Amino acid sequence: MAAAPRGGKRCQRLEPSLARSVLSEAEAVLFDCDGVLWRGEAAVPGAAEALRLLEAGPGKPRLLCYVTNNSSRTREAYTEKLRRLGFPPAQPRQVFGSAYCAARYLRRALPAKGSEGPAASVYVLGGPALSAELEAAGVSHLGCGPSPAPDSALFGARAPLDPAVRAVLVGYDEHFSYGKLCLALRYLLRGGEEGCLLVGTNRDHRLPLEGGSAVPGTGCLVKAVETAAEREAFIVGKPSRYIFECVANEFNINPARTVMVGDRLDTDILMGNNCGLTTLLTLTGVTTLEEVQGHLESNCPERRNLVPDYYVDSIADLLPALQD
Repeated sequence: MAAAPRGGKRCQRLEPSLARSVLSEAEAVLFDCDGVLWRGEAAVPGAAEALRLLEAGPGKPRLLCYVTNNSSRTREAYTEKLRRLGFPPAQPRQVFGSAYCAARYLRRALPAKGSEGPAASVYVLGGPALSAELEAAGVSHLGCGPSPAPDSALFGARAPLDPAVRAVLVGYDEHFSYGKLCLALRYLLRGGEEGCLLVGTNRDHRLPLEGGSAVPGTGCLVKAVETAAEREAFIVGKPSRYIFECVANEFNINPARTVMVGDRLDTDILMGNNCGLTTLLTLTGVTTLEEVQGHLESNCPERRNLVPDYYVDSIADLLPALQD
């Protein structure tokens, strides 16, 4: 791996001796999940043991948090998956999914219920997990689930508009349709930029599958709404600073003593670099060293900001440093 210019990121292999030094300074470690801790329903070999040792010591216990752009699972679903795959027990408050963080954002951004009418509501392009997180946050919403048929009076181009809607939220929606896009646009045009917020859970444009295949990600849906509305959405997920601010506010952690572990340069590593965290790339997910090398050799500041501080082949590579 080529050396970076003075003061830049270098993407050093995190050998055991260096890992001891880096981890001894860490008070919190943030993990992306899919591609880092597990792939599908199989834990990355050695990852669960590495997290148990990270949380317990050596030296001092560390806070572990899980930061994911996936808006199709609730925090409770993530804690259950961690338990099922043998990872250290986690509380829902340690999980920061884009669905939860979007609900948190809207709870604060929308006007409170007043004497003149009902509480502000959200039109949602999303699934059950997004709906559950909004409900848990006390945010009124509508739109989840299958789209009405084109010949229905509830189809997006003709449906009556709910006067309480003050935001459109776009997440992962397997029922995304032209009718939903029409209705989202109508709410955004009616409210304008001051009267109707446009919020997206993340911009991930492609979700990799086993065997090298992929499916379109939430970013494709966000882009469709942005294009129709001629507006840019506020994004809560990585690489946005907002999702890290949710973690920092919940646990009062120090960025200088926090490590972000991920497998994607344009989300995990970029967020960590933007927020002043130590960044660690694991090669069990989508990113290769060849991609990092291309960014290292670039003179473009935006590309160089995608370079992590360190890399490992797998989270299990931390075990020798943690077992001493």
